[in-house]
Amino acid sequence: MRRWSPVRLFRSRSRTTALLCTAALAVVAATALHSPAGAAQADPGPYSATTGVGVHNAYEKATFPYVGQALDSGAGLLEFDVWTNNFGGGWRVSHDNPLGNNNNCTNAATPEELENGDRDRDLAGCLTDLRTWSEANPGHRPIQLKLEMKDGFNAVGGRGPVEFDALVAEKLGDAVHRPSQLLGEHATLDDAVRADGFPSRDALAGKFLIHLIPGTVEQGNPFDDLWTDEEYARHLHTRAGEGELDTATAFPAVLGAEAGDPREERYEAALRPWFVVFDGDASAYAGETIDTAWYAERNYLLVATSAHGVAPAIDAREPSPEEAAGRVAELAAGVHATTVTSDWAALPEVLATVLPRGGN
Repeated sequence: MRRWSPVRLFRSRSRTTALLCTAALAVVAATALHSPAGAAQADPGPYSATTGVGVHNAYEKATFPYVGQALDSGAGLLEFDVWTNNFGGGWRVSHDNPLGNNNNCTNAATPEELENGDRDRDLAGCLTDLRTWSEANPGHRPIQLKLEMKDGFNAVGGRGPVEFDALVAEKLGDAVHRPSQLLGEHATLDDAVRADGFPSRDALAGKFLIHLIPGTVEQGNPFDDLWTDEEYARHLHTRAGEGELDTATAFPAVLGAEAGDPREERYEAALRPWFVVFDGDASAYAGETIDTAWYAERNYLLVATSAHGVAPAIDAREPSPEEAAGRVAELAAGVHATTVTSDWAALPEVLATVLPRGGN
């Protein structure tokens, strides 16, 4: 299939409607500002009908010294970077070290170890932290895990989709909401979400929902013609055909904001219905060329990244709570995002926000 580059559009648009919606939704945003970080809030309906807030690269020590603090923050999405190449062992979690681990995970066996254990663990250790925290916080808010596969899967080296699923199943078990659970009696994930949407937030309490994107190194590798998104979609398609979709643990995401249905030019017809998560730059979605209501009408998840960069830009790390809450409300109403992400780790009162998608 034709490969692509994520579209980065920074064209300005008329913001009158969005700003009016922002003012109206600011009151709604305030209701989430003091919710307990680990607790599920009063159920506002289907997960796909709401907007939450996530943290970019939540595994970095400069963002949260310990991953337990990221989990306690109230954020609805946490992002991790994963390396699989043969120059290092296991599934490494790091931003720019392809050979080893550099992160805030501790492989905690007890809740006390979440914030005082030795850090720099592999993906197994990070997933162990998530399960330990989850068991200590039963009924916690649904948490979306965004995994950027920095250099892609490495099936030849024993780190492909099958091994990934096995690792997640071992460490997180029934704490993961799997594609098979979303599928139900439908033929494809697309059929399922267009008919029923995602489950309610109450139904997803205590659960993690994982989506995968191709990594920056993978995208720049001229020898890699099977990126994470396509590889995992093929995996889902195959598993479903074999009657073994229940072994799959994640959702492939379409990366990069693009007008129309971005699946049509990127993937063969059989794979398109296995993509129900879309991930792209908030500034592109806020431009004039993309009809984001299309995603909401079909109950797809839409992750809008770098929310701080939407004009007029606000601080990427520590804007005022009012600025950040206003930006979340703006992107919930005008962009129909289901998750808005930035580096706002210092604003737990904003990270706990849950708004109605589309401002309804």
